[in-house]
Amino acid sequence: MNNSIWNLINDLSKKNGITEILINGPKNVFVERGGQFIQINANLPAADIKQFIKDVADMNQKTCDGDNPILDGNLPDGSRINIINEPFVNGSPAISIRKYLKFISSFESNQGVFGLSPHWVDFLRAIVHSRLNIVVSGGTGVGKTTFLNLMINEIAKHERVIAIEDTPELTINMPNVVRLESGAKALMSKSALSTRDLVKNTLRMRPDRIIIGETRGGELFDLLQAMNTGHDGSMTSVHASSASECLSRMETLFLLAGFEIPLTVVRKQMTSAVQFIIQLGRDKEGNRVINEIIEVCGMEGPTMLVQTIARREDGFLVFEGIAPKCMERLNRQGGLPLNFFENM
Repeated sequence: MNNSIWNLINDLSKKNGITEILINGPKNVFVERGGQFIQINANLPAADIKQFIKDVADMNQKTCDGDNPILDGNLPDGSRINIINEPFVNGSPAISIRKYLKFISSFESNQGVFGLSPHWVDFLRAIVHSRLNIVVSGGTGVGKTTFLNLMINEIAKHERVIAIEDTPELTINMPNVVRLESGAKALMSKSALSTRDLVKNTLRMRPDRIIIGETRGGELFDLLQAMNTGHDGSMTSVHASSASECLSRMETLFLLAGFEIPLTVVRKQMTSAVQFIIQLGRDKEGNRVINEIIEVCGMEGPTMLVQTIARREDGFLVFEGIAPKCMERLNRQGGLPLNFFENM
């Protein structure tokens, strides 16, 4: 396509380490590399910006104009794009592109990814193989989707997976997979289904595991019910800056389902459904890393009990000295030696 924005994206795709492209205006363009924003020289004609938005909208079978000012979609290479159009932005449409990092596909082919040693990779594999339920927590741009992709890659190929996203980002190379898109409108449809609608329907589709790209609302209630009724090994991500904040946010999301439920009951549902929270962040150099792994252990009165299995210290993920309470299951189903933590 003879368009300055498409040409810019193609040029930047050849450079290593760029994770975001941000177009704030014709001459106001930034890229993110190593966790830092860098302004680049650009002069994008307004006509090219307008045509680019139309191209992206057509590709995603959506509309982006004054009546439909926000567009979430994907570019041909799988990168995620968000556009907010005039009149809801001052000066020029704002375009945010999160680059799809093709080279991060598995723990084997990306040694050291997320700051992990081979020992911790073995532990994460055991969590997946043991069919324990996982919540991946982190802020914006720390790699929640990338990490979910790595964990999904460890699922046995014979299992049936139902994945739900608002914009397709997960990479699932499995034969028995169904991918659902919430809010997506078929060309001949006048209705859209919410993530919660899809989670409810998923329970009738005989899934072994349910994967929700990111939980943002009352669908958490339905996902926890699924986790508690036989859909072990399910995964989702939650936007939170710490593991403790993740638990608080999950309480809020649960209550968004609209039920008047005592907080103690909400917490009991959460602690019986979720076994591990994996907190992502960035190190001092801007690299995406695992900052913390916590195990959710149950309830004591109205209080949720958690224990920290690992925490990042001085650039390394360090065992905190207490083996998981589910160690026997990790051994029986995940093949993790019972003495796995003795020499850490």
